Amino acid sequence: QVQPVESGGGLVQAGGSLRLSCAASGRTFSGYAMGWFRQAPGKEHEFVAAITWSGGNAYYADSVKGRFTISRDNAKNTVYLQMNSLKPEDTAVYYCARKRGSNWWRRFDYDYWGQGTQVTVSS
Repeated sequence: QVQPVESGGGLVQAGGSLRLSCAASGRTFSGYAMGWFRQAPGKEHEFVAAITWSGGNAYYADSVKGRFTISRDNAKNTVYLQMNSLKPEDTAVYYCARKRGSNWWRRFDYDYWGQGTQVTVSS
C-alpha cells in the first residue's frame, strides 16, 4: 500500500474556487472511508470533511459546511474536495487520509496520509 497523492492546490482570490483531488492505490482506497484535513502555519491539523466508502454519507467541519463538498469516484480510486467561496482563513496545506478508527473528526483515526497540497487564499 502506498500513500495517497493530493493535487489541485494553488493560489486563489477570496471568493474563488478550487477542486482538490486525492488519488490512492486500490489496496489503500478500496472499502475505506476517506477524509480531508488541513494544517495552517503554526496550527494543529484540523478536520475538514470525510466520506464513507459508498459515498452515501459525508461529514463536514462547521467552518466549511455549505462551501465545501467532498465526493469520490471509486472506479478511479480518487477522492475530491470542491471548495467554493474560499476565504483567507482557508489557507493551509490540505491532506487526504484513509479512515481506520471510529471517530470521524480525530486525526489519529486516520492512516495513510498524503504529502499535502498547498491552498493559499488572498484577500
